[in-house]
Amino acid sequence: MDEPLRFQIDEIRFSERDVVLRLPFRFGAATVTSCPQVYVQARIRFADGSTSLGCAAEMMIPKWFDKNPALSNEDNFQQLRDALTSARAAYCADTSARTAWQHFAHHYQALLDKGAAAGLNPLAAGYGPALLDRAILDALLLKLNGSFAAGMSANLAGIDVRGSGLAGELRDFDMARFLSLQMPRKQIAARHTVGLADAITQADKPAGEPMDGLPTSLEAAIKRYGHRHFKIKLSGDTKADMARLTAISHVLEGVARVITLDGNEQYASAGAFADFFTQVTSEPQLAPLLACTAFVEQPLRRDQALAQDVSALAQKIPLLVDESDATLDAFAQARPLGYTGVSSKSCKGFYKSVINAARCAMWNESSPGAPYFLSGEDLTMQAGLGVQQDLALVSWLGLAHVERNGHHYVNGLMAAPQAEQQNLLLAHDTLYEYSCDAVRLRIKGGQIALGSLDTPGFATGQAGGQISWDAMRSFY
Repeated sequence: MDEPLRFQIDEIRFSERDVVLRLPFRFGAATVTSCPQVYVQARIRFADGSTSLGCAAEMMIPKWFDKNPALSNEDNFQQLRDALTSARAAYCADTSARTAWQHFAHHYQALLDKGAAAGLNPLAAGYGPALLDRAILDALLLKLNGSFAAGMSANLAGIDVRGSGLAGELRDFDMARFLSLQMPRKQIAARHTVGLADAITQADKPAGEPMDGLPTSLEAAIKRYGHRHFKIKLSGDTKADMARLTAISHVLEGVARVITLDGNEQYASAGAFADFFTQVTSEPQLAPLLACTAFVEQPLRRDQALAQDVSALAQKIPLLVDESDATLDAFAQARPLGYTGVSSKSCKGFYKSVINAARCAMWNESSPGAPYFLSGEDLTMQAGLGVQQDLALVSWLGLAHVERNGHHYVNGLMAAPQAEQQNLLLAHDTLYEYSCDAVRLRIKGGQIALGSLDTPGFATGQAGGQISWDAMRSFY
């Protein structure tokens, strides 16, 4: 393989667009009704003086990165803006020509330390580089006219943990071979999120439901999209969760192929969750639901998740870390405690997903039954740059299903100008559809077609020219 291309970071710009949810999204103790989506543009410069512009986008979901109840939603948004501007200052001040991976690795620890000094936890501090790294890779791939899948398999980003001080357990792992063997999927199942405020049947749909022609209940969503994969949020209230799981089980019986449960940090200890899970397994009406349940995501609070041994509980059901996967070494710390799964989530950085996938491959080589796994999870990804880049990542990683909820809680690209909607529909006519007065993610038979993502860039294909930048507000 040729030496990965090196470059400098010339300029990074941020813009925002407000997104109003059509349905309230309740997870854990939080309920989200609106939030900004941030867009990033990054210009990189090569040794010959040429430049390339790449972009990325991500929702700024409140009460996920930092669940401190003393902070308002606006406080949470500002934390993420601070993380973005801090990462920009570091990347742009560095005049060294580096590979894409080296730009990430060189600033990784310093940005975590700077974030900690400013009161940002690692999840929030990592939001900045996560977005910048995607825009930077997009710019590099556009320069080389390569797709995300081809570029990652050829390691155009130059991923190499040796000498980086990161993921040291992988220093003898054949990363180049691992990357080259990935086979991107042509389609992927959408794992539908059942939020805590969601109606289960049409009979209990909300009185003030939106009249937009889109489903508001689990029952209606299954009918419209053909879902067979589901993610069910837990509240931590045993009585309420048991009743809700029973109602959901009745709707999903004979329909569900895969179910995952999300604790969203609602349990103070492994014992507390074990008590709840014992009640679940003792209820005959929940047997069909349990038969399809693949794993439980982040049941314990993040301040306890990596401080308690969950091995006994993990013998009953595989456990996955999500919010506790805040640093690049978190999964390695979680493994000896009994966790076998970790989430791929674009807001945590695509390099982290790649490193964790490599860990799973390495650990499974010496583990009977290959228990270690990566799961695709969502941060209410929106149609456009965000969902395209996340789908490109999980497709290349070979995942069979990915949580998708942005299309359910938000009315597609309704917030974007008509020109932008039509540009994206023309560029991705199998990924999107026009229905109910807006362009939106197309899900048929529970599946999302991914063929259009085989395009130059990080699933963008010069998307910078498709986005209505002048219709957003900039922040510096």
